[in-house]
Amino acid sequence: MIPLILDLRDRRVCIFGGGGVGLRKAAFFARESDVTVISRSFRPGFETHGVECRTLDIAAASDDDLCALIRGAFLVIAATSDRDCNDRIGALCTREGILFNNADGEAGNVIIPSVVRGDHYLVAISTLGKSPGVARYLRMRIRDEWKEIDPMIELQAEMRDRLKETEPSQGLRSDIIWRMLGDPEVWDALRYDRDAARTLALRKYCP
Repeated sequence: MIPLILDLRDRRVCIFGGGGVGLRKAAFFARESDVTVISRSFRPGFETHGVECRTLDIAAASDDDLCALIRGAFLVIAATSDRDCNDRIGALCTREGILFNNADGEAGNVIIPSVVRGDHYLVAISTLGKSPGVARYLRMRIRDEWKEIDPMIELQAEMRDRLKETEPSQGLRSDIIWRMLGDPEVWDALRYDRDAARTLALRKYCP
């Protein structure tokens, strides 16, 4: 498998399962894609994400009924409490050539990572299904211990623009930016005072 970051605007994501797992998957995708959730019943919370909920007894539905629901979807997620039912949905997705993620059962061809988001960055973490707990742990560590990432990105962008005016060599500009990125003084200053960090970086790297 290889990691990708996809733009899912105007793409349809179909989720089977109205329980807690289905709700988490719906919350993950609803910010960007058109989400339809299919289940016999739904726990509270789906309504807050603006997703479409369709009531259906999945286990009793025919293959034709299920195929009619998944056709045209960019991604299908099986998140029911029945592994056999999840695997059946996966087999139909394989037949229809649709990307598939299985929350419980035989692995599909898509893994949904644990994600850390900032204003200017996105980090996706996966253990390829072996330890979701480790992925969650790493996400929390990055979120809680690297609060300076966004201001560093902003500072780097400003430095790049300034250096373009004073340093004609792209190679030297890259070297300066890289040295600033590895400077513990700049990182420490960003932790406490962004203006002071900016002044320090300009003095040291963009005189």
